[in-house]
Amino acid sequence: MRDNQEFDIVVYGATGYTGKLVCDYLNTRYGVGETLNWAMAGRSENKLASARDELGIDSAVPFVVADADSADSLRAMVERTAVVLTTVGPYQLYGSDLVAACAEAGTDYVDLCGEPAWMHEMIAAHGDAAARSGARIVFSCGFDSIPFDLGVQFLQQAARQKFGHALPRVRGRVRAMKGTFSGGTLASFKATMAAAAERPELVKVLMDPFSLTPDFTGPEQPPGTKPVHEEDLDSWSAPFVMATINTKNIHRSNYLLGHDYGEDFTYDEMLLTGPGEDGEAMAKAVAADKSMAESTRQPGEGPSPEERESGYYEVLFVGTSPQGEMLKASVAGDRDPGYGSTSKMIAESAVCLLENPSLAGGGIWTPAAAMGEALIARLRQNAGLTFQLED
Repeated sequence: MRDNQEFDIVVYGATGYTGKLVCDYLNTRYGVGETLNWAMAGRSENKLASARDELGIDSAVPFVVADADSADSLRAMVERTAVVLTTVGPYQLYGSDLVAACAEAGTDYVDLCGEPAWMHEMIAAHGDAAARSGARIVFSCGFDSIPFDLGVQFLQQAARQKFGHALPRVRGRVRAMKGTFSGGTLASFKATMAAAAERPELVKVLMDPFSLTPDFTGPEQPPGTKPVHEEDLDSWSAPFVMATINTKNIHRSNYLLGHDYGEDFTYDEMLLTGPGEDGEAMAKAVAADKSMAESTRQPGEGPSPEERESGYYEVLFVGTSPQGEMLKASVAGDRDPGYGSTSKMIAESAVCLLENPSLAGGGIWTPAAAMGEALIARLRQNAGLTFQLED
């Protein structure tokens, strides 16, 4: 954190669909220059002005013109702010120079990345520079992976209070969800698949649950790739499309927290589809679904305000031990996961870093490892998320 910055937060990608939602949230929650000095950034000042006017934001909001194709403009931008919040993805196509600039300048950074191969490369390329400069770079500050990453941490903190130790086995189960994945998420998925086709060595990174934990490999993990019946939950479970990134982030959190969950920690993530024959049929249908790969939704496209506000999600976490100890917790959000809730989560992540300069040192972090309880508190208070233990 530097003391001479012009802005508290710069929203890079402010003219995009999700970027506008972030700006609208910051404007509604914090105003312009009242409690938070934030700016809108993008390639075109005219488009920034149009976005500002569309959102009804005061004309006093500053603009920063920066382009992902110009490393010099990105460096100039990060020198002016304490935190960069970027929605400009796919990050493997447009994010590398920005991470490098923040790591060198000591500027904090949050994004919505769900691209593990790129994250693996950024950790190797810029982790040391960020540690030296003090930049706190936090990937995956949206639906992937905040509810899951912080949900596991919340459960483990409760387990230590109840049992005196963390639980070595945790299952993440999406219990309910209404909403769609963003066009940016779909674009990132397709970019990742295209990169893996061109560079076969990336397949190993994508398949390895410990690809974000340098020099550490834990025990074999549950695959979570086929429908299963879970008697204790009275439900069938199907593969969950976000599990590939969320599991890696959760293992990285454990790694960064000094294996707070244990070196023998195992985790998997699936979607509950219900009991009986109907649940089994639904689980098999989900497992066979290819709609994400075939979707034509583009970055910048998204649902109506009514659809965002009627969306929701709820994730159950079940922790167990070989001694028969069990603890359940849940995390729920009050907007659709890909847009309404994600825009609030990343905004509060940026504010959390800004207001807590001593929470973590420089480096490349996960939300749980960098912000933990402080971010949970903010999300509960401001962003419509609930974290609770269950019987």
